[in-house]
Amino acid sequence: MQRWSAGRLAVGLLQSSRGRSMETWRLQCGPKSSSVEAMSLLCWTVTAQIETPALLAKAAGLTCSEPVNFQLAKESSRCAGELEMKKDGEWRNVIDNDFTLNLNAADVVCRHLDCGSAVSTERKEMESYTGMWRISSTCLQSKSAVRECILTNSYPSSSFLKIICSGSVRLVNGTSLCSGRLEVKSTQSTQSWSSVCEEDFDLQDAEVVCRELGCGAPSVLQGALYGDMEAPVWTKEFQCRGHESALLDCDSSDRNTCSSGKAAGLTCSEPDNFQLVRGSSRCAGELEMTKDGERRNVIDNDSAWNLKAADVVCRHLDCGSAVSTGRKEMEWHTRMWRISSTCLQSKSAVRECILSEYYRSNSILEIICSDSVRLVNGTSLCSGRLEVKPTQSTQTWSSVCEENFDLQDAEVVCRELGCGAPSVLQGALYGDMETPVWTKEFQCRGHESALLDCDSSDRNTCSSGKAAGLTCSEPDDVRLSGGASSCAGTPEMKQQGQWRPVVDWDSEWDQKLSSAVCKRLDCGSAVSINISNSSSETPVWGISGSCVQSDWMGRECLSVTSSKTSSRNLEVVCSDLLAQPNISFSTHIDGVSEATQQGLRVLMGSDFTISCSILPQYPGGSFQLIFNTPDPEQKNYTLPAVNHSAHFLFSAADPTHRGEYRCVYHLYVFSHNFSSESRPLHLTLAASVTHLVIRLVVLGLLVLVSAAALFGYVKASRGQTSRPEDKMELDHLGGAEDLLGEEAGGAQGPE
Repeated sequence: MQRWSAGRLAVGLLQSSRGRSMETWRLQCGPKSSSVEAMSLLCWTVTAQIETPALLAKAAGLTCSEPVNFQLAKESSRCAGELEMKKDGEWRNVIDNDFTLNLNAADVVCRHLDCGSAVSTERKEMESYTGMWRISSTCLQSKSAVRECILTNSYPSSSFLKIICSGSVRLVNGTSLCSGRLEVKSTQSTQSWSSVCEEDFDLQDAEVVCRELGCGAPSVLQGALYGDMEAPVWTKEFQCRGHESALLDCDSSDRNTCSSGKAAGLTCSEPDNFQLVRGSSRCAGELEMTKDGERRNVIDNDSAWNLKAADVVCRHLDCGSAVSTGRKEMEWHTRMWRISSTCLQSKSAVRECILSEYYRSNSILEIICSDSVRLVNGTSLCSGRLEVKPTQSTQTWSSVCEENFDLQDAEVVCRELGCGAPSVLQGALYGDMETPVWTKEFQCRGHESALLDCDSSDRNTCSSGKAAGLTCSEPDDVRLSGGASSCAGTPEMKQQGQWRPVVDWDSEWDQKLSSAVCKRLDCGSAVSINISNSSSETPVWGISGSCVQSDWMGRECLSVTSSKTSSRNLEVVCSDLLAQPNISFSTHIDGVSEATQQGLRVLMGSDFTISCSILPQYPGGSFQLIFNTPDPEQKNYTLPAVNHSAHFLFSAADPTHRGEYRCVYHLYVFSHNFSSESRPLHLTLAASVTHLVIRLVVLGLLVLVSAAALFGYVKASRGQTSRPEDKMELDHLGGAEDLLGEEAGGAQGPE
């Protein structure tokens, strides 16, 4: 295939931009030109054809850089200042459209500008309104390209965005902006980022980097922790003293080799800018934050604050897990810092979820953390591997040996965490033992309010080597209300002592929420949902749809909002709508039916009835009697439900009636067929009195005949020696007594 020139390639792409498939693109483009001219022209073409940029780039096998239409201005460094954008040939300040700009969104801009990572962001106020370009910070947080998040029209605003980037250092491939493989570049923008050899970087150097990035003190420094060394490699060894404000301000010496071949991997702790105040301990109270040197209360931005978001704060403060959270109302509005609870629920670092501006509010967030106990690696706040630490914050969390922890201890822990009763207690259920290990055996009585209030005794070994794994049940705070069954109605949750309907503000989660409620209540799956609007508003609790899973809905998803009302009503019907039917047995002759270990016994030849009944939930329906008997010809019977019951009459019981019986209730309601099955009833048979008398008479005659024969035989044989076969015959005749005894036993039943 011939090589295309730059001009031919561009013209071919432009001519193919109308209605062509991806396969056509591959055939049209062919091998790309290696010349800089062709590459530049192709990227210009990709930028110009807004409708098909991804298609064009993929077809040509290229990655084009973002257009240079952003800058940080009016500061001494190109990596700090007011965010400006050039659009329609005009540079203007930028404002975020959704008022949710945080470090995650700002970091996309910093990396776009090749300025490292975001250190801080804020919203600056002006004296007058002016037209600004708009950008979606929600879009930026999805790690999209910056140009894809630009909105089409301008917006008059009196505030604009200011961003400070790290400039010459960054951490890549980490779990947050405060962790990753260290890369450095000189202040000249034309330089590339270089990996740093672990041998050229020590703890004092790490202290400077963590401070430069706006993070807390270094917690982990380890080579290859976040990936292998990548070329190019920084050729100097840093010699920081620890007080410098930037890594490139430190002294350094030349070093041309990296003998270990490992890149420096660094994890900085989160900055210490949060605290809980005015509570009973440092792990309970109002949430406060220091930002821009000013300490204020915190309010959530998106009215989706719940236990899951609060739990991130508790763990950030090393205070265990969230037990409860609420919103406290004040008499006046005051300035507060804002935080995105939706961001926190994605398990992001706390500092990355802080928003760029303050907000006036009359409600503040309160949190109570567990402080000294927590469950880790579980599926919810009520499950996991148990860890304990003393109330002194300097102590570390310790695993608990399963041998040192029993059911009474578990009852205390579940209560302390705000969960229901313990349901599973098993060693190594949520991971292996991790050091350090708690050295005491708990001796709780079950009534204590906290695990550390229990008595304990020293125990230095853990012979099983297994960590205590605990699953607490969810508290009884969910129900379906207003229906004829506990498995149908309006979903309600209990919070702050009040039952209210639960509403997800985003209706796309209705099916997911309904399924989770049915499974939470052990009602099967959701088979029907109905949404209606009432003429009046009622108080409701909100729930985070993104937190709810289709097979689980924990208390941590319930949003802690101010008093809100809604006219929207969600009604759910679960598959296990019907109660379990009852099955019973009765006879109709002068005989006694008795319970045995094998089930109910009916006398041979008597009449009997199997009755099916169910709680009066819904009118109508039918009962089907299913029975498994030795007779393959036996059929199932169906009767309509009359007064919620049906009676199946059987006459002249015989051996074909032995077996297992079940009642199945069928009902058509809510445009669906439902059914519910009873427990099994086992029926056995016994001989009737008449039948027993006849058999006893026959046995009596047999005994008399045998006795007469025996008398004649003995008389004829008098004086003769007994033979072995005579003894055998006597034994055979003696079997009549055994037969008589068996019949008698059948009439009397077991002793």
